[in-house]
Amino acid sequence: MVKIIEFPKVMDPRGNLTFLQHPNSIPFEIQRVFWTYDVPGGETRGGHAYKQQEEVIIALSGSFDVVISHPDGTTTKYHMNRSYYGLYLPPFTWRHMENFSTNSLSLHLSSMKFNADDYIRNQDLIKATT
Repeated sequence: MVKIIEFPKVMDPRGNLTFLQHPNSIPFEIQRVFWTYDVPGGETRGGHAYKQQEEVIIALSGSFDVVISHPDGTTTKYHMNRSYYGLYLPPFTWRHMENFSTNSLSLHLSSMKFNADDYIRNQDLIKATT
């Protein structure tokens, strides 16, 4: 189930600190980390799902929306704009990212190393498996 994960936030007058670690903060062992940045205005990212991979998306800077498309045709939009929240996406979750603010930075934590065969790039295949 898609869900928001709140990470620990250590408040300090010199600046706040947030951390994450497995298994307390992340429900999987991290195998890959990547980030997106310098996304031009009006562009989208994603537009796929994974067969096995789990993922957590964090807005380290700025903001963007993660739009989840459900098999019944409905969507749920998550506005990501705080670095102490992560959005957990289980396998077979169709998503895309949009509405990037200037200088936004999204961090992606993955349960698997990159595997092109794990990508589902046809949304109809998601609908057919549920």
